[in-house]
Amino acid sequence: MAGDTGHGHHLRFTVLGPVRARRGRELLHIGSPQQRALLATLLLRGGRTATAPELVDALWGEEPPHAALAALRTYASRLRKAFGPDADALVSESGGYAIRVGHGCLDIDKAEHLATEAEKSRVAGDRTRARELINEALGVWDGEPLANLPGPYAETQRARLEEWRLTLIETRLDLDLEVGAHAEAVSELTALTAAHPLRERLRELLMLALYRSGRQAEALAVYADTRKLLAEELGVDPCPELAELQQRILQADADLTLHLTPDDRPHAGPTFIRPAQLPATVSDFTGRTGFVDELSDQLVTAEGRIMAVSAVAGIGGVGKTTLAVHVAHAARHHFPDGQLYVDLQGAGPVPAEPEAVLGSFLRALGIPDSAIPDGLEERAALFRSTLDGRRVLALLDNARDAAQIRPLLPGTEGCAALVTSRSRMVDLAGAHLVDLDVMSPEEALVLFTRIVGAERVGAERDAAMDVVAACGFLPLAIRIAASRLAARRTWTVSVLARKLADERRRLDELRAGDLAVKATFELGYGQLEPAQARAFRLLGLADGPDISLAAASAVLDLDADATEELLESLVDTSLLESAAPGRYRFHDLVRLYARACAERDEQPPAERSAAMSRLLDFYLVTAAGAYVLERPGDQLLTHLAPTTHPGLTFVDGGAASDWLFAEAGCLLACVRQQAGEGGDTLRRAVDLLLAAKDLAESGADSRQYEQAASALLTTARATGDTRAEGRARTVLAHVDRIAGRFAPADEHARLAILLGHACGDVVPVCHATNIRGIIAIYQHRYDDAELYLEQALVAFRGDGNRPGEASALSNLSRVLLDTGRTAQGVQMAEQAVARYREIGASWRIANGLYALGVALTHARRYEEALSRLSEALPIFRDNRQRLWEGMTHYRMANVHLGADRPAAAAHHAEQALKLRYIGGAWRRANILTILGRSLDALGQPGRARACWTEALSMYEQLGASEADEVRGLLAGVVAAA
Repeated sequence: MAGDTGHGHHLRFTVLGPVRARRGRELLHIGSPQQRALLATLLLRGGRTATAPELVDALWGEEPPHAALAALRTYASRLRKAFGPDADALVSESGGYAIRVGHGCLDIDKAEHLATEAEKSRVAGDRTRARELINEALGVWDGEPLANLPGPYAETQRARLEEWRLTLIETRLDLDLEVGAHAEAVSELTALTAAHPLRERLRELLMLALYRSGRQAEALAVYADTRKLLAEELGVDPCPELAELQQRILQADADLTLHLTPDDRPHAGPTFIRPAQLPATVSDFTGRTGFVDELSDQLVTAEGRIMAVSAVAGIGGVGKTTLAVHVAHAARHHFPDGQLYVDLQGAGPVPAEPEAVLGSFLRALGIPDSAIPDGLEERAALFRSTLDGRRVLALLDNARDAAQIRPLLPGTEGCAALVTSRSRMVDLAGAHLVDLDVMSPEEALVLFTRIVGAERVGAERDAAMDVVAACGFLPLAIRIAASRLAARRTWTVSVLARKLADERRRLDELRAGDLAVKATFELGYGQLEPAQARAFRLLGLADGPDISLAAASAVLDLDADATEELLESLVDTSLLESAAPGRYRFHDLVRLYARACAERDEQPPAERSAAMSRLLDFYLVTAAGAYVLERPGDQLLTHLAPTTHPGLTFVDGGAASDWLFAEAGCLLACVRQQAGEGGDTLRRAVDLLLAAKDLAESGADSRQYEQAASALLTTARATGDTRAEGRARTVLAHVDRIAGRFAPADEHARLAILLGHACGDVVPVCHATNIRGIIAIYQHRYDDAELYLEQALVAFRGDGNRPGEASALSNLSRVLLDTGRTAQGVQMAEQAVARYREIGASWRIANGLYALGVALTHARRYEEALSRLSEALPIFRDNRQRLWEGMTHYRMANVHLGADRPAAAAHHAEQALKLRYIGGAWRRANILTILGRSLDALGQPGRARACWTEALSMYEQLGASEADEVRGLLAGVVAAA
């Protein structure tokens, strides 16, 4: 503050909240409200003297007490006493008082400084930094300014400071929209417009945030609500800025779409991760100078272009990936927002699905599972939106055709894609095509020399040329052959040339394009030690993009150290690649060759199936351990098919969950690979999906999980395996229920129960019956629901499955509530929570708390309900239960609406909407309905109508009975208008 005399430098004061004084860490006692009002009045004058009459007027206004001047002197004396050694900070002069402390001793000083610095950053174009500074300034506030202080001066200053805070909030929200945080801003803006309905700037920001979030109808409804409110309250039209924004939204003005630079991205909220996924480049990259320059030019000139796409085509083993990785590494500094990489497995029997690849890309970019949609088109659109304004390079390796990669192209200015494929991408519009041929003899010889050593090659140059010619001048073949020679110090180059010639003659029936590569494979494989050769053969059997060291140990039936030693030795021979620490993969040609070797050489042949059986065991045992760790007391583990190979163990649920989601691609690939098998293999594959059921709710992996389950069901039906079919249908009933597809979910569950009873399998009898009860609740068939859930309760208790028992109790409580037996419903929900607590259930306790919160809401015990739901929310969030995190927000919205707190209800409904695609259309329609109710209560009927219209469309498509309720709501709002 102004007026610093050097006094009171140990004192610190706050007025942006309760008025307080501190000396160091000591909180000083500064007396009664009127005494604190005197202190605040002096502090807010910035060191200037306030006369006694001014102070009397500030504290008491037009009706001061008879002894006002004496009271002032008493207050001043007591304040000096409270200040102790800094008493001289309160100065008496000219018949009045002043407080003289150093600048920065008052919290307003800090807030003003931060706000000023924020404006400087904004003017300089650093909007992200400006946003951070504004948030820091707002963080100085500690509730209502000058809280609980009497007097007209405090009232005036309180209004001024509150207006300043609102202005700062508007500035920060404006910055939120400028840096792409529009979706996050909607909830706060909804609450603020409710609290300050006539503040048009907030309405304008809300319209823009909704429009940029893809909610155009709601954005236009905000304008309609505002115009009606202003006309009724003030008799005026909306301001020109608001009217102009409405017209621009109606015209879909392209300038309203946000175009960001990388520096504009917010550091708070959903974090954008800068991926660095490029594989390691080889240290001995050789030649290809013209191609390197050509591709590099395309990448470095990507800025300012819509999108740079380069497609490298060539036969297998010609070095497409090595070239692309080398060029990508050299250009990575031109793409500061990250580099994505994927092996599309286009040359293999099961190419990667674009939808699954987009899921992994979005997750790598920091998009939470709950925001990742199910469909290919929706994921591709979100991918492009996420990359808008960023500079990211995508290396799409080993593509099958243009159709596979089109959805994976960034499509935004400044981004680039580098594609490799065995096919020319002639039908990829706008792509720069590069045809990669074999190396020149000179380049091939240089590569060979770099690996083998100049001394050995120099002594036998002609033989070396024979070697690279026998390799067809293909880099992959040369690298394998040279690696073999480098490891055999007793061999001469001539010996290698002779062996290669012999192999070529033996393989002369092969196509010319593969001849040299297969010859080097034969040579490299033939020189492996027996243990290495076995590892090479067996690892090639596993599908999936790569394999972890632990999974490889299971395939080979060796401990981790022995496995790692073998795998690293294969990496040294160039027959295997190290994708990342502890992860390995094959070149697709090498994988095919390894499988051919396994079919030809693996003795006895049963060892091939035994290796895959061990891999399936590994995934099943590990996933089951993760399942039980997160669900203590669950009996599923006792009903799984027997296994013979161990898996991993985890110290806590977090590590188990991390493993499950990291291994999802490989785990589901293993299930799909076993889908055609019958018997014990089929049963273990189905059980693996039961143990990995969390993947069904993940968003990114749910589609692949469902496809694997459908494939297992087909095999189970074809082979007549009743047990496997019942469990597969139980899995699919769970998948369909989560997705809101209740009719197929109920049918799967119905058949699963029949099959379970037929073969005496308790798993579908318990779980599918519980699912049928839940679906019946959703469909308001309460008699059916009660019957199914009582049957499930008996089944779970008979199995000793206490978490299952608690789940059935929670669901039964819903039936009781919805049929008017509220007290019984609350009591049963409390029993469920008690069961969960008794067994020490980890995150499953949140399921019980959720059900109890619902029950207490029905009983109108709103504060208790909010307490239980607030307890459940962080548990769901910390354990990646995105669906239930969102549904808890939905239930909290119901609580607040019941307690007549519509602004808080709207806030939680907006949070629930962030579920987006997880949970299906039915749940989204439920959330939109409660959001509409909240908005209608806030006096925003137009926006409520937009929410209800969208919800009605979803309900009608589903044939849901809730459509009638929403039609009634829409009729009511139309009648009111």
